[in-house]
Amino acid sequence: MDINDITVAFATSDHTIHSERICTLIYESALQRGTGIARRSPEYISAKITGGKAVVALDGDKLVGFSYIECWGHGDFVATSGLIVDPDYRHLGLAKRIKEKTFELARQRFPYAKIFSITTSLPVMKLNSRMGYMPVTFSELTDDTEFWEGCKGCVNYDVLQRNDRKRCLCTGMLFDPAQPMAEQPSKATPYMMLLRNKIGKILHLK
Repeated sequence: MDINDITVAFATSDHTIHSERICTLIYESALQRGTGIARRSPEYISAKITGGKAVVALDGDKLVGFSYIECWGHGDFVATSGLIVDPDYRHLGLAKRIKEKTFELARQRFPYAKIFSITTSLPVMKLNSRMGYMPVTFSELTDDTEFWEGCKGCVNYDVLQRNDRKRCLCTGMLFDPAQPMAEQPSKATPYMMLLRNKIGKILHLK
């Protein structure tokens, strides 16, 4: 297959027909990794699509990738979430294209907001680093209770709760438009974040 045949675009209401498929991909990805992407309902995904807060990747009429954004803290923060790629379309650079398009969407819709991501995925950490995200503590992210309530569907939610929402197995990363990236981050940064996550998992963050 040719990566150039795949369209990555801002989602429109026509793409709500893929909501069930998106939920399945999100759930299967979480099971595969054994860590957390919070489970979402088709209605939740459809709301993001119709609200102009999602990005889709399509091979013809087939949904092969997805991501979405959500605004928190009265517009001070925007989260990028739910980045998934169909297993048959991985290792083609598609995740990078989806991530960049989602970042573009967040910057267009909320140009002054801080953009953040929480993840256990090394590829996502690498992508975030290249776009200017920096690793931060959870205290530097939104304190919006509704956002953290959304983590209830994640297998690691008990870890988050035990630590008073101060840390979890996910790494928090933040892009602050008021502080543009001065230079390329170290290539070692994502690996250091991943190592910290693995150590945290072994110690159960107690």
